[in-house]
Amino acid sequence: MVIEEIHDEKLKDLELKATKARELVISALLEAGSGHSAGPLGMADIFVAFYFHILNHDPKNPEWADRDRLVLSNGHICPIRYVVMAMAGYFPVEELKTLRKINSRLQGHPHRTSLPGMETTSGPLGEGISQSIGMALAARLDKKNYHVYCITSDGEHQEGNTWEAAMFAAKNKLDNLTVVIDRNNIQIDGFTENVMPLEFLRAKYEAFNWHVQEVDGHNIRAFVDTINQARAVHQKPSAIIAHTIPGLGVDFMENKFEWHGKPPDEEEAAKALKELRTLEGKITSEHE
Repeated sequence: MVIEEIHDEKLKDLELKATKARELVISALLEAGSGHSAGPLGMADIFVAFYFHILNHDPKNPEWADRDRLVLSNGHICPIRYVVMAMAGYFPVEELKTLRKINSRLQGHPHRTSLPGMETTSGPLGEGISQSIGMALAARLDKKNYHVYCITSDGEHQEGNTWEAAMFAAKNKLDNLTVVIDRNNIQIDGFTENVMPLEFLRAKYEAFNWHVQEVDGHNIRAFVDTINQARAVHQKPSAIIAHTIPGLGVDFMENKFEWHGKPPDEEEAAKALKELRTLEGKITSEHE
């Protein structure tokens, strides 16, 4: 299935939704008093693109057998997934105030059986591609046409099980699998290229016989076009290296690895929300 191209009016709507999602992430993290800031802010555009344009899904019927699957491997960025799922109608937006609270469905890392529409439980990094492979193989065995998307961090590509999965997916020619890599260049201890260099990441995936593309992860229209190109590929799994800015939209968080795993305090949240509320969706349009 070809994903519909984005016209200008729809693009503006998606950009505004992405800005709103960033605001809700800040508010939820402040309420929780813990959690990750940089990654969720950096991935807002991509999650909005998935839930409001790309995925074949039904929030009112989250277990629909023919739905596309979206697997989140780097579960620590789940605040942005929770926010966008709430915006899409999977659960009330007010429930975001329970993030990381005792008995909340919105745990600090996603739990599959706690929340309808959550495809996997994730926490330990490096497992998402393998889980997605299982779903893609199941679709083939069941003669289903749904597509499997897996969002991963760049840092988890420092783990060997990621590359075992990459070999297996290519060997089985899983062209119903697309992996989106959040290439934001940070991890909890610093910049990825200082901790354990990943480049040349594209060449590595290509050496494993994957179809690889790179895209500005804040250009929603370009990202949708890239998804369409990936879905047109036969006999190979696809990887999309999405270049993102961690903390995008909040100047004191942008590209700061220190914000990988901490929430804002009241003063920082107020400043962040003030910045975001003056954007009116302009984050992504700057990348046109």
